[in-house]
Amino acid sequence: MIRINITSVFVDDQAKALAFYTEKLGFIKKHDVPTGDARWLTVVSPANPDGVELLLEPDGHPAAKPFKNALVGDGIPFTQFAVDDVFAEVERLKGLGVEFTQDAVDLGPVVTAVFDDTCGNLIQLATMK
Repeated sequence: MIRINITSVFVDDQAKALAFYTEKLGFIKKHDVPTGDARWLTVVSPANPDGVELLLEPDGHPAAKPFKNALVGDGIPFTQFAVDDVFAEVERLKGLGVEFTQDAVDLGPVVTAVFDDTCGNLIQLATMK
């Protein structure tokens, strides 16, 4: 059976990304393997440490930065994280200095919010009702 093991987000600075994704969002570091000029650097949710890993992937490929900039320019999140309560998570993250481009909005079957990950991405939080 096919399953999702790793997904990635392009980041402009892996050290900055690791700090943001662990210290602000609460993920924990899973793998940190030197790979030349970069690292194989993944984080996981503390609620599921053996679950899907998020690779903090360098955006050094020439296509990555224009892609990221186009998404941010149009206000489109790069990916989405699930939380139990978007409203509570927005308040918690704002208290840690995270900047939101969209506060929590109840859209009927889902509540969403969007924040800047400081690494060149907009990330959406979502709670399905």
